[in-house]
Amino acid sequence: MKVQGQLFIWLSVFLAAMAITYGVWSKEPAGTTALVLAFGLSVMIGFYLAFTAKRADAMAQDDTQADVADEAGEVGFFAPHSWQPLALAIGGAFAFLAVAMGWWLLYFSAPLLLIGLFGWVFEYYRGEDQNQ
Repeated sequence: MKVQGQLFIWLSVFLAAMAITYGVWSKEPAGTTALVLAFGLSVMIGFYLAFTAKRADAMAQDDTQADVADEAGEVGFFAPHSWQPLALAIGGAFAFLAVAMGWWLLYFSAPLLLIGLFGWVFEYYRGEDQNQ
């Protein structure tokens, strides 16, 4: 995580320089605002990763002498048979379509989003996959 934190902090330095340069030369507020916001997001992510790296164990990517096989192993647990992402994707598609076509589409997307979200969050608290 140390490497990622440094990358984002250096990215924020670059974005700050570009925001200042772009703002002075172009005098265009929309692009300057976008660059300043990208700078802010990069700073937040960089400092979060740098702060977390101090508390977490060193990973293989932080060691210059590490091999690729040092990071091998289990990455995490992922639901093998969940239909909830499909409901979230369809609901999200309708929600983004509502911005372009009409806000009335949110009446159709909100229930799909809620069903998908709550179903995915509580998937392992009910039914046959419930933990004892």
